[in-house]
Amino acid sequence: MIDRRNFIGASLALAAGTSMAQTQRVARIVVPFAAGGVQDLLARAISNELAIALGQTVIIENRPGAGGTVGTGYVAKAAPDSQTMVMAAASHNISGSLYPKLSFDPQKDFAPMAHIGSAGYVLMINPDVPARNAAEFIRYAKSNPGKMNYASAGVGSATHLSMAYFCGLAGIDMVHLPLKATGEAINEVISGRAQAVIAASIGALAFAKDSRLRLIGVTSPKRSKYLPEIPTIAESGLPGYQFDSWFGLLGPAATPVADINRVHTAIGKLLKDPVVLERLDKQGIEPAFISNPDFAKLLAVDYDRMAKVVKASGAKID
Repeated sequence: MIDRRNFIGASLALAAGTSMAQTQRVARIVVPFAAGGVQDLLARAISNELAIALGQTVIIENRPGAGGTVGTGYVAKAAPDSQTMVMAAASHNISGSLYPKLSFDPQKDFAPMAHIGSAGYVLMINPDVPARNAAEFIRYAKSNPGKMNYASAGVGSATHLSMAYFCGLAGIDMVHLPLKATGEAINEVISGRAQAVIAASIGALAFAKDSRLRLIGVTSPKRSKYLPEIPTIAESGLPGYQFDSWFGLLGPAATPVADINRVHTAIGKLLKDPVVLERLDKQGIEPAFISNPDFAKLLAVDYDRMAKVVKASGAKID
């Protein structure tokens, strides 16, 4: 005969154990680039509040390599339970057109979980380069073919393609120096080992008044509210040039709708939090909370747009 008190005690212990196991689950936001880059800073800006909204621990896991495809491929094969997500951006769609072989399909292998916002980029140069705008920079580069370098956060990254696209449209010959993070690329320009870098606003704002760098153009179609005194690249020397990026969380394709909605709702709460909004503003990110169906449409349109940019840039990965 079963002792009723022992049965109830065992049931309560089991329930408590299950509850504890649930609260101890750890959600991972994989950043497919090294620490200090755009996606890394954004992930860290929201991780604490996201943990509170989800009611569980959230950690940032950097998995850099191959223009973000290493970390992104890891998430594509992760368990579809909303516990592993990638902090994605323009480089996610770039990889689909730039790499001849990938371990994942940027469109089919991921589920949009939450769009966070968007950001423009800034062309920054070493002050030893005698240029104050895009037109002067292009003229100088044309007079020094193959003698100037540009740095990036790695082959296939948005910082790489944005500059390769610039060079392709301008008809200039510059050498690409791929690194692992935007911060490293900026340091190369400061040191003079590279002459230019195009970095997202989140990486550029801190240098707006730094004499070691000169900011000469923004990549967006209109001037940035964060750097209103800097002209667009299109208006200052390269008509038709435009490059910007979305940011958002993606999970494995088979993630259940209920799990996706849980993360989506949590991000929605964050994007109403004045503290989080202030952080994003300081990083040059314009928040935009949209439905996941709309996020899916944005991803599809951006994929086609980036395919055209890759083609125009002439960038290739063997």
